[in-house]
Amino acid sequence: MDMTEANEDSLGIDVILTDDGKTAPRCPHGPTLLFEKVCRGSATGRRFYACSACRDRKDCNFFQWEDEKVSEARLLAREAVNQSKRPQFTQKEYCDRFRKFVSLQLGEKRFCQDCQILLLPHEHEAHSSHRCTAVTAAQLRRPSVLLRPLDNKKSNAQYLFTDRSSHFLLDTLAGLGYRKVLCVGTPRLHELIKLRSLEQQHEPMKSLLLDIDFRYAQFYSQDEFCHYNMFNHHFFNGEASSAVLQAFLTEGAGEKVVMVADPPFGGLVKPLAKSFSLLSQTWKKLQSSDSCSTDMPIIWIFPYFFEPRILECLPSFAMLDYQVDYDNHPLYKHGKTGRKQSPVRLFTNIPPKDIVLPKEEGYRFCSACQRFVWSLNKHCAKCNVCPSKDGREWKHCSACEKCVKPSWRHCQSCGHCALPDHRCGQGQGKEGCFSCGGLGHKRRACPLTATHRVNSQRFNAKRGGKNAPLHSLLKHKAKKKSGAARRAKKMASLSV
Repeated sequence: MDMTEANEDSLGIDVILTDDGKTAPRCPHGPTLLFEKVCRGSATGRRFYACSACRDRKDCNFFQWEDEKVSEARLLAREAVNQSKRPQFTQKEYCDRFRKFVSLQLGEKRFCQDCQILLLPHEHEAHSSHRCTAVTAAQLRRPSVLLRPLDNKKSNAQYLFTDRSSHFLLDTLAGLGYRKVLCVGTPRLHELIKLRSLEQQHEPMKSLLLDIDFRYAQFYSQDEFCHYNMFNHHFFNGEASSAVLQAFLTEGAGEKVVMVADPPFGGLVKPLAKSFSLLSQTWKKLQSSDSCSTDMPIIWIFPYFFEPRILECLPSFAMLDYQVDYDNHPLYKHGKTGRKQSPVRLFTNIPPKDIVLPKEEGYRFCSACQRFVWSLNKHCAKCNVCPSKDGREWKHCSACEKCVKPSWRHCQSCGHCALPDHRCGQGQGKEGCFSCGGLGHKRRACPLTATHRVNSQRFNAKRGGKNAPLHSLLKHKAKKKSGAARRAKKMASLSV
């Protein structure tokens, strides 16, 4: 099943991020994450482990209850599956193969489209029935064009920046004085940095690509690529990759570091925020004492409607108006098949006023907000902010005392603005706590939750076994019902 599925009483799945030192079981994508099924009216739900990178069990079917005892046979079978999913070669072997491949004659350089691998001459015959193509030197410098993009939006989707967005990002970072770019899931930006370094058109920049797609290990050295899962902060090559990261994050003279991350849009915000915070902490530990109070500069690329979740996890971030386009996304690009405005934005802890958005593309500087905004994002004197999130010109509602989308209308019945054809009474305000019904906090912070868990544990210990509380509760209800019936019968006899 999809982890987002829920029954009538279920309110969905909540990810549990803990630092209790408990070792999580592993799937082919590294350590799994702990989830909890949230049910209406319940302070606690049953917890389970599932894949960190894949939200659909068709892509990774790992599932284990937190309190489940796993047999030795099942552990061995699980490890066999994990081994079978590992890359065909180690990263060192990929590097050795690439050096041999580059030295080949042009007619000998072939790439298997079916297996997505560079072929050495002695491997041509084994792939003779596959779709194989010749490889040019230009393609070797742009592997994102040669490789077939992965397209599962819930796990490892690869939507590649357009040249417009790639050049804007790199020009902006170079203008801000950054000379090292940690590219987390941004292979096209990594390529552009290497291309510019080869062309020597600009001051040299360095980049390190962290990506879950191990196919990139075929094209880059061990100092340029690390096989990495951003959802659980897992390096597949262990300490060797960690050492590469630390060496890269150590700033030399004039080598300022910035991180640019472009996660799959179906990814969970909380695990991503935790991984990015851990990367920032690693950077901070490696810096001199005079700069250790600051966080690593980060640009997180994500759709604008995730703004509340991102800012909840990373309050120092701000969303910029710049619209990021992708070459191979059906909607998030300009043109006849895309939208007029892309919903993908930049979230960053870099001061917004320092990131200059291109005037020729329709951006302007708002002196009141001290940031660059889209041309249709008009400053509201009443709200004292440029309010638009989606690229359209928003309007101020005096009744709501805030700016809303242009398609919304104020509903007297609901007391707030909504679409004209909305159902009254639906989606009013925040849902609040599912346990006690309070609006001032969420279920996770409910003061009743801890008490409920302690009482449940005590009751469980007295009755024995994890299923005892349910049986005892049913028994208690039955006694209560029979007692009430006896009292009612007695009162009836007295009245007669």
